Amino acid sequence: MPIRREHRFFYPIDWPQLSATIRFGRAGGACEGCGRPHGQTVYHLGDGRCWDAGIGAWRDGQGRPLRSLPTIEDLGLIRTTRVMLAAVHRDHDTANNLDRNLVAFCQRCHINHDRPEHKRRRWCTLFRRRAMGDLFRGPYPTANRSS
Repeated sequence: MPIRREHRFFYPIDWPQLSATIRFGRAGGACEGCGRPHGQTVYHLGDGRCWDAGIGAWRDGQGRPLRSLPTIEDLGLIRTTRVMLAAVHRDHDTANNLDRNLVAFCQRCHINHDRPEHKRRRWCTLFRRRAMGDLFRGPYPTANRSS
């Protein structure tokens, strides 16, 4: 996954080599969260369940084989996705590049891992915008103003 230009200085200069070592050396080219293979197109149902052609079975969102097969209605919703692995920091600290802090995730596992951090940043952004509005434009108007 490409790094945004404004975030590049947070990563070490050898990040491409470090990332490749984690994704292909340690993880063997498969997601460490669900086991999806890098670079291959997988069939999925949009809720985490995907077809694993290697074992000929459906897997759940954590990579475990499903106990029951998807229903015929579910199979009408089949989509395809090309899996791309990314090296991810477990603690979201780009300066902490220890081996135990890095993990290889596919797009789905990566977004699920980052969801709490994204919620936290979203809250901070909205809080900051509201505070800036209060500071420069006064209090926000209330919905129920009585004259």
